Amino acid sequence: MKVTTDACIQGAWTPVLPHVKRVLDIGAGTGLLSLMLAQRKDDIAIDAIEIDKDAARQAKENAAASSWKDRVNVIDGDVRNYPFPDKYDLIVANPPFFNNSLLSNGAAKGIARHTLHLSFSQLLDAVSGNLAADGYVSILLPDAENRVWKGLAQQAGFFEVDRLMVRHTEHAPVKRVVSIFSKNEPSFVGEQELCIMDAGQRYSETFIGLLSPFYLDL
Repeated sequence: MKVTTDACIQGAWTPVLPHVKRVLDIGAGTGLLSLMLAQRKDDIAIDAIEIDKDAARQAKENAAASSWKDRVNVIDGDVRNYPFPDKYDLIVANPPFFNNSLLSNGAAKGIARHTLHLSFSQLLDAVSGNLAADGYVSILLPDAENRVWKGLAQQAGFFEVDRLMVRHTEHAPVKRVVSIFSKNEPSFVGEQELCIMDAGQRYSETFIGLLSPFYLDL
């Protein structure tokens, strides 16, 4: 699985509030989000669950080779039935999407990019069952799929509290949305925008400021 710019943006932007001590990364892939969050806050413990055995194996290797190996626990399992012992202050997910698109070539890629093994409703059940009362969840999706997720989340009693709208350039359509949801109704919903490239087709200053702690050359 490739490291995507979208996932890096989610890992860098997702708020990690002072009360956050336990984090669950659902569909961890090769561990990118878990490692980024571990880098950002040195007193959090992260459980990263991944259903694909090859990806989970690589996530374990990546975590073991990192400076945060003692705080990232990779679980080879299915979030729909895994018996987590505790609730989490923060849950992050870059879930399967493209509900209505043609399947990708290759079974593993299909699982990663389509709602084959984990529908939005099942993901929402996993979030609801494992989130602490004052916890929140960060979800990365394309704009259209985000609207579907938002509707389901609201029906389940969640409130959107913050969002980041990601565009490739200033006048391009919204490409991805990172949304923060909580069971606690906010007094207002925050909204930010991020353009990846500037008018000269260089990385924007905002993008550089957000991602420079994680990129070796930016």
